[in-house]
This record gives sequence, structure tokens and C-alpha cells, in this order.
Amino acid sequence: MTTTQLTPAQHTILAHAVEHTSGKIDWFPDNIKGGARKKVLDGLFNRALITTDGSDWFVAAEGYDVLGMQRPGLKKKAIGQFEAHLDQIIANAEGAPAATSDPELEAAVTAAESTWIQEPTQAKPRTRDNSKQAEVIRMLQRPDGATIGQICAATGWQAHTVRGTFAGAFKRKLGLTIVSDKPQGGERVYRIA
Repeated sequence: MTTTQLTPAQHTILAHAVEHTSGKIDWFPDNIKGGARKKVLDGLFNRALITTDGSDWFVAAEGYDVLGMQRPGLKKKAIGQFEAHLDQIIANAEGAPAATSDPELEAAVTAAESTWIQEPTQAKPRTRDNSKQAEVIRMLQRPDGATIGQICAATGWQAHTVRGTFAGAFKRKLGLTIVSDKPQGGERVYRIA
């Protein structure tokens, strides 16, 4: 098990947020301004010690752990009807013959399972039909493909932007397979396989 080491500034900021503002980070020492403030926040965020709601920073559960403090709301967790009667349900199930099915138990199990958080399905990234990205994809789907120069002329992008789009947006995000051929004495032609 590794322990997370905090700088004195990070420790002070986290401790102040936990003790004075219910975990909201809105105070910094006087010597931490501008870029230094951003570096401290980035360091805490990269180690998952703080989180954001889009506008404000808050101490994350791991931040409380690093400080050795109890996470907020841990004892206040409300339990459902199923969890409240779990010991009785287990005792009933263990005492029942194996071939016998208890409809009440089955209903309770089904109800409990329906409340479990399901893994989100990964949505396929969408592209607009009238975007430059969609235009490049159409060019790459043609039987004769497209060269970097043709794509640059159609989109106004520079060559390094086109290559970066191939590697980032097309291969990693959209999962497209891009192949290239270089005819003898000609320019390299790219296609979607």
C-alpha cells in the first residue's frame, strides 16, 4: 500500500477546506497565487484528491483519506427496505429446503437487483453531417481515397492537423482503421479500410 505525500501547501489547503467550508476549496495561502495556485490544484486533481462540479473545487473522498479524516456522510447512509431485512432474508433462505422456492424471497431479490447501478453503455461518438470531420470521412471512404493535400484544401487545415485527426479522432475515438498506399512516383493516399 502506498501513502500519498502532500506538500505543506496542499495539506494546508485541503485541511482548511475540510475544517471550514465543508470540503469546498475557496481559500489559499497568501503566497500561492496565479500559476502556483493552478499547479497546486492540478497536482491535487491528478491524484484524485479533489474534484470539480464545473465551477468550484471540492475535496474528494480520497482527499479525506489522505488527511486521515472520516469521509462526509459515511455514517448517514440510508439503507433500503431490502438491506434492513437482509439478515432475516438470509436466515430464511438458509433454512429453506433447496428445492423449495420462496416467492417472497425471489421478489425481494428481484427488487434489490433492479436498484443496482448498471454499467453505462459506451455510446458511439457522433459526428455532424456538415462538419469538416464528416467531410474528411467521406473523402476517405471514396474508392480512390484522399491525399493530405486534398484534405488540407477541402478543410483549410494544416497537414499536421490532418495527421493528428487521423490518429486521435478517427482511430482512437471513432475506431476507424485508416490505411495508406503510396504509388510509385505519387503522393501517399489514405482510405478507411
